Formats: sequence, structure tokens, C-alpha cells
Amino acid sequence: MIVLAAGRGTRMKSSTPKVLFDVCGASSLEHVLRAVRSPGIAAAEVVVVIAPEPAVDPNDSHPPESLSAAAARHGAKTVVQDPPLGTGHAVKVGMSAVSEGERDVLIVYGDGPLFTATSLAALLALHRADGAAQTLLTATVSDPKGLGRIVRLPAKGGQLGSVARIVEELDADDATRTIREINTGIQVLRADVARAILPALKNANIKGEYYLTDVTAMLIADGKKVSAVGVGDPREALTFNSIEELAGVRTEMRRRINAQHMAAGVDIIDPASAYIDVDVRIGRDTKILPGTVIGRGVSIGERCVIGPFAHLRLETRLDDGAEIGNFVEVKKSRIGAGSKAKHLTYIGDATLGKKVNVGCGTITANYDGKKKHETVIGDGAFIGSGTVLCAPVEIKQYAMTAAGAVVRPRTDVGESEVWAGVPARKLESSSQRRKSDRDNKKSGGKG
Repeated sequence: MIVLAAGRGTRMKSSTPKVLFDVCGASSLEHVLRAVRSPGIAAAEVVVVIAPEPAVDPNDSHPPESLSAAAARHGAKTVVQDPPLGTGHAVKVGMSAVSEGERDVLIVYGDGPLFTATSLAALLALHRADGAAQTLLTATVSDPKGLGRIVRLPAKGGQLGSVARIVEELDADDATRTIREINTGIQVLRADVARAILPALKNANIKGEYYLTDVTAMLIADGKKVSAVGVGDPREALTFNSIEELAGVRTEMRRRINAQHMAAGVDIIDPASAYIDVDVRIGRDTKILPGTVIGRGVSIGERCVIGPFAHLRLETRLDDGAEIGNFVEVKKSRIGAGSKAKHLTYIGDATLGKKVNVGCGTITANYDGKKKHETVIGDGAFIGSGTVLCAPVEIKQYAMTAAGAVVRPRTDVGESEVWAGVPARKLESSSQRRKSDRDNKKSGGKG
């Protein structure tokens, strides 16, 4: 399988390679790789064609990840297209790294994160059933303006006809421009056909580039069969070349993610304002209120309430019945069953037991400037409004901090104890006070 990712992405106006831009928790490239490794496709060999990479600036303390490093992290190998001379040339470069034993080569684009495994599997299935030299993935869109049209041969036996040619907008007559089936660029080529025909491509065009679309015309002229299958949802064909177009891709990905959660019984009040990344688990009967942001890898149990305007970040787990409310941020923490943090709170690197109440304005001060520290809060504890828990700290079960308490690092608040003040100190219970008074009387008031 070949992923074309050598585009310069100049309209992105960014030092980040275009295919590494985030799309709901995963890069565009990762979405593509996940799709092609799904059951029904399971591409074992993935070649990513990239452009020459710039040298790393030694003075840049946070350099962007290189595309070659990202591909390797996801188990793909890279080949460099240098110089970049068009899509046909890119596939030719990619074929140099494809094993001789491969029968068919799936060709996809790194800036197409919305194509589903279902559509790609259907493409491969038709290609093999038809015995075609090339099979194209197409989309039928409402407005095909500016896109290459798929012109088919007459239908036979109720089936769509084979591809007769691809006609670009500038070359189309009025009748052809009414066609709404367009070429997505994604396709399967027989490996032997690819190796034979790619060296014969010509670059007789204004840009002097070798176009992959010319392969179709050459195969048809040579009497070879070119098939095509359409995607079920034309929104899969959305790609991006600018930040504005990327926003549209993200919107569609978010719509898809939210729809999957709602189909599983999650009550998302306003899907347009729920920002949920990939790889998030949410139990049924959980309610997601507007303005909520849920990062990749977060796990939420059943019957929870999240939001409005809550932010759940990496490695956060909410057990059944937990509630995270207005302007609360949770990071790398576990919130126990039935526990609540309802207002203006930050919980980081913390473990909360069951039925803990965290008051408004509470902060786990988990970072000392060098490393992160943990906070542990036991079952049934009550954390008063405005409490600052300076980690590492442990609040035992059923303990309480008063409003505005500042609990110093390495403090253990004992079971059922009440602490208050700045810095916080344990308050004596009435029984402890009476015992202290008796002891003072016995010692003559000296102590």
C-alpha cells in the first residue's frame, strides 16, 4: 500500500507537515493508516511517500515532529520523492519500496482522513472480482465544479459500466459537466501493471509533472479494464489544503464521532458543541452538555454528567455516576463512582474514591516546577470550596477541608478529620477539646 504525502502544503502556512495536523485527536496520517489496517484490508506493508525534510533548527526547543519519524512510529516505512514531480511520479517512487510479491497496490492520500475502512474494502473487493487493471474510488457530489468527472461506458445487466475516461473540468463539454461522479484519486493498481506503465508516463503539461490520472487513459487506450466504485457517503472525499479546509474536515470527523456515541446510548445535548476525540469510551446514559472537550483516551462510565464547558484530558477515567461540571478540568486522574466536581476546579494527577464532593474553586497543585505529584482523596471525603491541595497529599476517607484551606505538601489528612486555615491544620473535635481541658486542669493549667 502506498500513501502519498509529499505535498508541500504551502497553503497551510505552517512548519508542520500537512498530513500531521491533528484531526480530533489523531493526525490525518494516523487516521489513514488506521483505516488501511482494518479488517478486510489489513495492509501489512505501508509505504509513505514524503518530500525532502528540512534540517532541524538546533535553536528550536520544540521542533515539529518529522513526517518520517511519525510514519515510523506508526509502523510505516518512508521513501523520499526528490524532486516532487507529480502524483504519477510519487507512485513510481513508492513502487520502488513495494515488495515484488505484492499482487495489488492500494494508493491513498495522507490528507484524506475521512475515508472509511468500509469504502476501501469495497474498492479492493470490486477490483479483485472484476479482474481490473485499475479500480478507482469515486464519489457522487452535489457540486462537482472544478473536479475531474468519471465518464463510464454504457451500463450492462443493471450494473454501472466500466470507466471510459476521466475528464478534467477545463476539458469538459456542457454534457460532461452535468456528471456528478468525481474521481477521489484513491485507487487500486495491479502491481505488475503499475511497474510496467508508470515509467511510460509523460509530463507534457504546463507544470511538467507526471499525473496519476494519465494512467487511466493509458490503460483504457491499451484495452485494459478500469473499474470504479463509489463511496457510500460523499463526505468521505473531503480533503484539505488550507487551515480553513482542515476545519471542515474536523467538523465532519467530529460529527461522525458524536454520531457513534449517540448510537451507543450517550446523550449529547448539542452535538455541534461537543468536541470528542477518537478513542474515547463513554458509557450509556451518560449526558454530555454543551461546550465540553474530551481528549483522546478518556474513559467515562455509565450515568455520568459532563459539562457544560468541562475539559477532560489524557488518561482521565470517570467511574459510573461521576459528575464533572462547569469549567472543570481533569487531567490524568481517576474520579470514583458517584464523585462530583461541579464548578471551577482543576484536578490533575489525582485519584478520588467514591462519593467525594469537590467544592467550587478547588485546585490540585500538582506541579512544583520540576515534576508532577499525586493527590489521593478517599471515599466520602468533602473538599471545601477554594481548597488548594499542594501535592503530594493524601486526604483519607470521610475527611473534610474547610473553605479556603491550603493543605501543604506531604500532608496526610486522617480519616474523618477536619482541616482548615492557611496553612491548613487539624481542628480538634469537641470530645478532643474536653479531654484537653481536663488534662490542663490536672496539670494546673500548665501545658
